[in-house]
This record gives sequence, C-alpha cells and structure tokens, in this order.
Amino acid sequence: MVTKVHIGDIPIDVVLKDIRNIHLSVYPPTGRVRISAPSHMNIDTIRVYAISRLGWIRKQQRKLQDQERETPREYLDRESHYYWGKRYLLKIVEGNVPSFVELTHSMLVMHIRPETSMEKKQSVLDEWYRKQLKTIVPSLVSIWEQRLGVRVQDFGIKKMKTKWGTCNPEAHRIWLNLELAKKPKECLEYIVVHELAHLLEPRHNERFVAIMDANMPQWRSRRDELNRLPVRHEDWAY
Repeated sequence: MVTKVHIGDIPIDVVLKDIRNIHLSVYPPTGRVRISAPSHMNIDTIRVYAISRLGWIRKQQRKLQDQERETPREYLDRESHYYWGKRYLLKIVEGNVPSFVELTHSMLVMHIRPETSMEKKQSVLDEWYRKQLKTIVPSLVSIWEQRLGVRVQDFGIKKMKTKWGTCNPEAHRIWLNLELAKKPKECLEYIVVHELAHLLEPRHNERFVAIMDANMPQWRSRRDELNRLPVRHEDWAY
C-alpha cells in the first residue's frame, strides 16, 4: 500500500515493507520521490527523515530536470546511435538472413529480414550492445578485482532506468546498465570500480569515498561526464 505525504511542495510516495532499513529514491524523468520503510515505522518518523534529506532530494530533482534526453529511436536509415561515446549512423540492410549487426568506420550496419518490426530492430541492436559489454567487462573486472582485493562471483547486463549499476555484496554480484555500451569506455570503467568498491563498503559514506579516491582519483570527473551525457528516451509507466 502506498501512502502519500507532502514535505513542502514535494509529494512523496511512502511504502511500508518487510525490510530493515529505510530507502529513499528519486526517479527520472520528473524527479518522483519514493521512500520504502520498515513496516513498523510510523509516518511521523518517516516525515522527519524526509525533511532531513530535503536538500538532497531537491538536488537530485534538479539534476534529472537538467539532464538531456535522447529523442525516441525509430531504427531507420541514417538515424544516430552511439557506441563507446562515438556517434554512428544506422544502416539497414534487408535480406533473407538471420539478424545481426556489424560495425564499420562510421556506421552500425543492421542486417535484418524484410518487414522486421521496430521492436525487433531494437532487440537486435540491444543484443549487439550486450555482447560488446560482455566482451570488455571481464577484463575490467579482473584488473580491478586485483587492485581492490575483492572477488566477484558473477556480473550481469540489463536495462536499468534509474541506475548505471548495482552491487549485491552478500552474493558478490554486480549488474551493469546496458546503456553503458553507448558511453565512453572510461565511464564504463568508473561504474565497474564503483560497484566493486561496494564489496568493501556497501554505503556511500566517507569510507567509500576514500576507497574511490585512493584507487581512481579521477572518478569524480568520470562520474560528471557520464551524468552530462544524454540518456535514453523511456516511456515511463508507474
């Protein structure tokens, strides 16, 4: 059940769940705020918590409102698509062959059967991006496992609307956003290091920042670059 509270002019969705800790999230594209809290916590306590984080909430909302978003893609000839931060034009080649994508000097060439739907074209390109990430990520993980002194049991690639990556410290597993294949490689490396650092410190506290500073001194510039880049257009259904 969702309860709505207001802190000033900000509406907040509150969900009571069987969890131990309170979680605050600000979601794109509009900056919708949601708090998940332990089921035993009362609304007044949650309200006080929200007030204490009001500055952070407003900062996150401003970032989302200012961030450039891509126009919807239709997967047509000469449409712009990105790979490792570089712009490529899409070329559609129809033929009676299984679907695949190949990279040329300035184009992403998609081979598809005639009458292929837009949804299928998107799926074909997404799968190509996934394969590229799965090619490069293992070496990055291996390098940074040794530097940080951690061990990852597994990693996965998936579409994520609100995060570039996540880490499950108990399972020693990380997830990376499929969209990272479109960003510069140094941004991908930053996210890999960020998630591996969570194996040493799960929270974004002073110890976590110290780990990042010691191992990737330029991490803030990479984070800022990633956050400046346009993000994928999404149809958001709540």
